[in-house]
Amino acid sequence: MQIDRTIPPAPDAVNVQERLLYEMRSGCFKDCDRLPRESLLAEALSISRTQLRDSLAELEREGFISRRQGVGTLINRHVLRLPVRMDLEIEFMDMVKKSGKKAAEKLIKVGGVLSVAAAEKLGIGRTDEMLFVSRIVTADGKPVIYCEDYIPRALIKKPDYPREALEKPIFAFLSDYCGKDAYLDVTQIRPFASAGAISQRLNVPDGTPLLFMDEVDYDFDGVPVMYSRQFYVDGIITHNVVRRKI
Repeated sequence: MQIDRTIPPAPDAVNVQERLLYEMRSGCFKDCDRLPRESLLAEALSISRTQLRDSLAELEREGFISRRQGVGTLINRHVLRLPVRMDLEIEFMDMVKKSGKKAAEKLIKVGGVLSVAAAEKLGIGRTDEMLFVSRIVTADGKPVIYCEDYIPRALIKKPDYPREALEKPIFAFLSDYCGKDAYLDVTQIRPFASAGAISQRLNVPDGTPLLFMDEVDYDFDGVPVMYSRQFYVDGIITHNVVRRKI
């Protein structure tokens, strides 16, 4: 495959991976079944081959491409077409938007709380206070996600934060006010029969089946920085998982 010119920066792309994903979905490679060889692609992107290889390796781990000696770099269009994936971290609002709906988010409750269950998940003392944040995400005005986040109060280095700071994605708050980045999470996924306050939040009858995600986020050093309970209404967001055979 020949590339006649330098590939311009993709809209909203912040790294090489996002540029390549954009080009494979909507740009100069949208009608291709494989990417050009590395030397041509690196030159077109105005990056080093080392940078390119690192990005291609990550895209391969995520299933967007497959690479094989003598074959080249194949574009996995069946993976690129998936709007939402559970195995990749994506913000709630983006989940709804990628599902073709108008997204909105509303804070329900913000404050200090003690919770034995959350403290055990976070590996802190039972009497250690946590910041509790709950929110509703809607799709075309209909509640589709209810989320409760718990952050150890001791992690908050800037306690005089405005409420508006919590209207952003919670990971931005962790970074800006706790100096922590969520490096990875461990999440249990199971069905949940809606009841009580959760039914009221999501405007569904008691007994409605929900998808429940019980998530603990860890920093690079493996220290728990946030515990999250997430409840999803069925029928709006289709959750997909891509798994490579090893």
